[in-house]
Amino acid sequence: MNLKQILSTGARELGTELTAQQIGLFLEYLDNLKTWNKKINLTGVESDKEIVIKHFLDSVSVVPFISENSKLLDMGSGAGFPGIPLKILIPPLEVTLLDSAEKKVFFMRDVIRKLQLKRVVSMWGRAEDPNNRVSRGCFDIVVSRAVGRIERLVKLAETYISREGKIILMRGKRGLEEWEELKDKPNKKFRLLESKELSLPFGGHKRVILIVGSLK
Repeated sequence: MNLKQILSTGARELGTELTAQQIGLFLEYLDNLKTWNKKINLTGVESDKEIVIKHFLDSVSVVPFISENSKLLDMGSGAGFPGIPLKILIPPLEVTLLDSAEKKVFFMRDVIRKLQLKRVVSMWGRAEDPNNRVSRGCFDIVVSRAVGRIERLVKLAETYISREGKIILMRGKRGLEEWEELKDKPNKKFRLLESKELSLPFGGHKRVILIVGSLK
């Protein structure tokens, strides 16, 4: 099975149909990622197939939880996951990519330019820095992919989401257990709205998606 087939079949298994144009954009993204990865450390995943499964299809898995016209912040985006794949899949989405590694921000900007993506920006800074120039309280969705402790991520995301916004946490197989461990924490302001356990196509890697919203 070639990469196009893996992308198409895998996305379909996750509930998303890819167009030929979208597949082309993903393959261009892959080529650029591999070129840059020779110079800077963007991902430890090296084979084309693994990148497609562990990064691209993993990003595809959250599509069902995102409305088309949402304003989305990808907090700790790294090499652009899941923000850039989500922009490819949902063109009306307005996306802000935030990362503290300047070289990764340059890479994401290069991808945005080469793929000719509109209404998506890559910004350098730490999520906890009040001077990072990212707007507060205005995002419909803040997404974070397997970076750091849930308690800290939710606290950071809180400043960015709108009143009715939600936080999407992409976790490993212990995702639900990690959330349960927060039950006895004081001053808890958020609740679990929805969760989904899944296995990535072609590898069986376990993932948990947590959808979190305010108690208000």
